Amino acid sequence: MAPSSSPRRRSRWLRPLLGGAVAALTAVGVGLVMPDANAAASTLGAAAAQSGRYFGTAIAASRLGDSTYSTIAGREFNMITAENEMKPDATEPQRGVFNFSAGDQIYNWATQRGMRVRGHTLAWHAQQPSWWSGLSGSGLRQAMIDHINGVMAHYKGKLYAWDVVNEAFAENGSRRSSNLQNTGNDWIEVAFRTARAADPSVKLCYNDYNIENWTYAKTQGVYTMIRDFKSRGVPIDCVGLQTHFTGGSSLPGNFQTTLSSFAALGVDVALTEVDVTNSSTSQYAGLTQACVNVPRCVGITVWGVRDSDSWRSSESPLLFDGGGNKKAAYNSVLNVLNSAGGGTDPTSPPPSGTTPPPSGTGQRIVGAQSGRCVDVPNASQTSGTRVQLYDCNGQTNQAWTLTSSRTLTVYGSMCLDAAGSGNGSAVQIYSCNGQANQQWTVNSSGTITGVQSGRCLDVWGTGNGQQVQIYDCNGQANQRFSLS
Repeated sequence: MAPSSSPRRRSRWLRPLLGGAVAALTAVGVGLVMPDANAAASTLGAAAAQSGRYFGTAIAASRLGDSTYSTIAGREFNMITAENEMKPDATEPQRGVFNFSAGDQIYNWATQRGMRVRGHTLAWHAQQPSWWSGLSGSGLRQAMIDHINGVMAHYKGKLYAWDVVNEAFAENGSRRSSNLQNTGNDWIEVAFRTARAADPSVKLCYNDYNIENWTYAKTQGVYTMIRDFKSRGVPIDCVGLQTHFTGGSSLPGNFQTTLSSFAALGVDVALTEVDVTNSSTSQYAGLTQACVNVPRCVGITVWGVRDSDSWRSSESPLLFDGGGNKKAAYNSVLNVLNSAGGGTDPTSPPPSGTTPPPSGTGQRIVGAQSGRCVDVPNASQTSGTRVQLYDCNGQTNQAWTLTSSRTLTVYGSMCLDAAGSGNGSAVQIYSCNGQANQQWTVNSSGTITGVQSGRCLDVWGTGNGQQVQIYDCNGQANQRFSLS
């Protein structure tokens, strides 16, 4: 398809995702569960915050004077990205001369309303300062480094995350041909190492489009790079999937697999520029459900407030129409976010119609419906505090099998009280300290141990399908796990 043009955002090619069928909600994990009406949040940001996530939007400084626009943005969202105001051409129009006026306008507007801000973007083949066009090789490389240092120094300690590098891969999974790529294949690594030195506290992200389908070549190319970076200690904290389901592309049935696979490398994932042709309710609900099903999916950003503000306004891709009215897709997203909630109060009785937890000294892991993290209630600081898994059939011990891919899987006819996972569904256990790899291995003593985190499971026996109890081998109180 031909790209659309817009003065607000440079166009890009959005090639349809290979094999991208519209995903039914069951394809990304579970059906929707409506929350208690008394507990339901009424805005997107508040609903996402219940499970520790954000729901954001992209803002243009020139529109903040539009009262309908700014009212919706201020009410609904809790994370802001500047559409163009923090990109290289806007922030360094002349070499060594930085201009942060428009970016600061957005930053100040957001923070005055208690919102956080994502920086977008530091190094990109598009929207470069005009003076970059006369540079190449080491000269361009140094200009990129100086730009990253200059912009990040201004915003040091202020932002939630930076999209350090944007859209550096081609559709076939190789590096995109660009002037930055021509400075050497290590340019992305240099950008991330420079960014980490410039601001040790901010999350550093790689951001791209058409990386939602797990089997697509471009997705695999990015995945291979992130895996390599993590193995060599290159500082990278997150991967942004732009999630432009427009112009022929759609929500793939393996979208949650993609999110989980990136997260398993030890990085956060985020949906960073969401828009969907004709605001498909099923696709918006599906992409939101996939995110809340993956513990390290930290948030969702839609690219614009109303359809009339979108760089693809003719496709009506956002959650509010041109008049600022909520669309059906808005309600579908809000319902999914509210169904994720914030976990179950361990002091409250189980919902009516459910099997109560088993009696005994083991404690039920609660909060499984959050899709994010579950707390061990009343855990102590003692190393080896044990907690029994509780399955939806009320058995005292959950049985598991360890697959050849080192994924813990529900064993036999058991099922999980974890957002409705079905028999045989893969189960990932996530440590909220941000170190867990979501893959596990069995050592010679029969203990299943986190590949990176060192957290472990007490296994009663060494064979597949043995009953297990979770405990925290590091002895932390309120150890959290997620079953998704």
